[in-house]
Amino acid sequence: MTQAKTWVLKQHFEGFPKDTDFELKLEKLSEPRDGEVLLEALFLSVDPYMRPYSRVRMQAGDVMIGTQVAKVIQSNNPSFPVGCHVVGRGGWRTHTVSDGSDLIKVLDDWPQDVPLSHAIGAIGMPGLTALYGLEEVCAIKPGETLLVNAAAGAVGSVVGQIAKLKGCKVVGSAGSDNKVAYLKELGFDQAFNYKTVPSLEEALKKASPEGYDCYFENVGGPFSSVAIPQMKAFGRIAVCGGISMYNDTTPQTGPYPHMHMIFKQLKMEGFLVSRWENKNEESLKRMLTWMQEGKLKCKEHVTVGFENMPAAFMGMLQGENIGKAIVKV
Repeated sequence: MTQAKTWVLKQHFEGFPKDTDFELKLEKLSEPRDGEVLLEALFLSVDPYMRPYSRVRMQAGDVMIGTQVAKVIQSNNPSFPVGCHVVGRGGWRTHTVSDGSDLIKVLDDWPQDVPLSHAIGAIGMPGLTALYGLEEVCAIKPGETLLVNAAAGAVGSVVGQIAKLKGCKVVGSAGSDNKVAYLKELGFDQAFNYKTVPSLEEALKKASPEGYDCYFENVGGPFSSVAIPQMKAFGRIAVCGGISMYNDTTPQTGPYPHMHMIFKQLKMEGFLVSRWENKNEESLKRMLTWMQEGKLKCKEHVTVGFENMPAAFMGMLQGENIGKAIVKV
């Protein structure tokens, strides 16, 4: 009988998460039955969405939600033979028994020189989020100017690189000088530290005096209030996240964008990556090709040790990571 370590949500977060909101538990797993497999986690993801989703998708006492790259170590399911690697939604746990319905097999032709951890990063959900936000929501075109905030994160860093591949001018905002330097390494045309500029409005105007055709929104709050007036007529805004608001105990209010949206005829659309799930295999292969060609780079912020899951999660919410935040078991 296998024993799994799990991190459970001891109580719902009030404001910023704290250590006492989590509890490490042991769980005895039954042997996999017909059609089931036993998984061993290799890499676990910590992502901003876990903070708001924990409130609406979880009860106190549930295992924390999340995805992982895992290896099949026992199998009674021919679709997932022993030794193969999968992306699963088992949450924060070292071992999982699954019937396979929540598993996605890592691409059969996954290159040996590409870390498997990228399957929960640039060649996984964050990368797909970047791609679909640009292609499906913004319908971005060559020659346009894109603004992306939280630009050094798992999604934002891929957003900027894909936009450059498509022949666009890219402006990125990040929260440290090291992150700004990383954005410039990636080929962003303009990048700035929003925490140190005297005026966010002036920084946005200086970076692109003519305004912005597309805006990939990861932050929300006051940043959005300043950015939306900088949009060009018929601009498109893909609303991916609002990390500046996730830990608020009192909801933020206005200014409100309605007049700018009306007079500039803006399109603003929220989206979830699962909407285009039918395109995932082709999209992942496309991004994997870009990575192998050196056109798409992925930096990882690696925390070692399953016992450090809460610390990695809270560090990510505080912006400690450049690129994708993962935990290596």
